[in-house]
Amino acid sequence: MKKSFLGELYYKAFQSGNKLNFFIAINTLIFLLLGILVLVDFFARTGIAPLLLRQLALPADLGALLYKPWTILTYMFTQQDFFHFLFNMLWLYWIGIIFLDFLNNRQLTFTYIAGGLTGGIIFLILYQFIPAFQAQQAILIGSSGSVYAVVIATATLVPDYTIRMLFFGNVRLKYLAAAFIVLNILGLAGNNIGGNLAHLGGGLFGFLYIIQLRRGNDWSKLFKARNKKLRVIKNEKGPKGKTPFTNQEYIDSILDKISQSGYNSLSKAEKEALFNAGKQDQD
Repeated sequence: MKKSFLGELYYKAFQSGNKLNFFIAINTLIFLLLGILVLVDFFARTGIAPLLLRQLALPADLGALLYKPWTILTYMFTQQDFFHFLFNMLWLYWIGIIFLDFLNNRQLTFTYIAGGLTGGIIFLILYQFIPAFQAQQAILIGSSGSVYAVVIATATLVPDYTIRMLFFGNVRLKYLAAAFIVLNILGLAGNNIGGNLAHLGGGLFGFLYIIQLRRGNDWSKLFKARNKKLRVIKNEKGPKGKTPFTNQEYIDSILDKISQSGYNSLSKAEKEALFNAGKQDQD
């Protein structure tokens, strides 16, 4: 039986297991809900929209945060401005697809959530100590910190991966990431200091996560539902005189090759091995 349009959307967002679709769906639902409530307020003057926003936004004041601790999570799914929402979701979709080509759903979930947490914590800490921040912004909303974590993580993992951009042509991810960082550093002198700090905090987390992942430390295992036992298969007929080469070492060598020569330099077998490795342990 053919699914309805809404049924298909629901399946892709909440039943397909694709966390990229899930995060985009949650952001979209909250954006639409706030938009509808703003429209209701315009006609009925109920005040519901600002009330809900205060329950979702991360307050800079620690006293207020004590009464709303959930906002350290909800802020990273909350947007009101249309273009803020649109560009965050577009970048998350474009770069998230590349991320999932090499890594898995659990790692995407961890990068998004932990990147947002890092950006929020940096915002909270600096707001307490720097008067200029206190005068500019009292709350923080937006998924930008989480999106930056995904973007910078992907650029760190495959810096020479090339995407085609309107007006700019082919652009390598490392240059895109550098542009994002420079723009946000310059933005610290503007009217959105807290937001730019959250962006940079999320990006810093994404960078550190991939550096540690390449060293064999996968922080995302904190999100792992259960430990999977590994089976060790001994190959008695293997070639003599050769050092055993584990699967992880092989994947690391492929990632090194991508960093040096780009994704297109991989052989078909290497691309297939990387793809299969990225799909293992998906939640």
